[in-house]
Amino acid sequence: MGLDIVSRPSDSPYIDRVWRSRSDDVCQMTAVAAASWDLVFWERHGEVSAAVVGPETAASPAPVPEEATFFGITFAVGTTMPHLPAGRLVNSAAELAGTTRRSFQLKGSIWRLPGYDDAEAFVRRLVREEILVRDPLVAAVHRAGSPEAHQGASPPAYAHQTAPGASRVSERTVQRRFLAATGLTRGAARQIDRARRAAVLIQAGVPARDVVHRLGYFDQPHLARSLTRFVGRTATELSLGEGLAAGPLSLLYAT
Repeated sequence: MGLDIVSRPSDSPYIDRVWRSRSDDVCQMTAVAAASWDLVFWERHGEVSAAVVGPETAASPAPVPEEATFFGITFAVGTTMPHLPAGRLVNSAAELAGTTRRSFQLKGSIWRLPGYDDAEAFVRRLVREEILVRDPLVAAVHRAGSPEAHQGASPPAYAHQTAPGASRVSERTVQRRFLAATGLTRGAARQIDRARRAAVLIQAGVPARDVVHRLGYFDQPHLARSLTRFVGRTATELSLGEGLAAGPLSLLYAT
């Protein structure tokens, strides 16, 4: 009962995660903050809908259609649809018109609905049609600034210089391209990813004090504020599986 979510990683540089879920006797969830965006399809009572769901800058309650099935593609940071600017999608979503059980409309064309097992083939077609593009500098900058790349310390101010070609561009250019590709600043994306990673570690049984050291938080109150803001749960709630009154969590995985 609730929201049953299954997900898998992908070998595509354009995709962060592929997931599917089913809602049963639940009408609300806590949407965890995310620096990435999703293409989501859902079916309820024979009616199919689709939407592009943008990055979320904070945890928030979100309605869940009851007795529905969902399929989604979470795109890697740095991947964008130029006709849907990232800045317009932050904390928002754009529903796609003309969606049926077989097809949907995207940028004026009819596309066959993808599935959990053929998401990569679908994305390759989007790339060939230049509907989907990727900024490799933004992707590399984001990886270089991830919590796992700097365990035990805050990421360095010039972490982007580890990215291919980054030494040939200015910090201002990196910031501009990151904002254009994600709708977020590098700092905001890093904070969101760190909180998600912290939540995954705590759910796995890692003590909060160890998470503080491992991910470079100042102290446990700093961690607590981050979890509350970006995940919508305290460390205790995550470790004990509590906080269900606010609904189940959306897809939560280590970025």
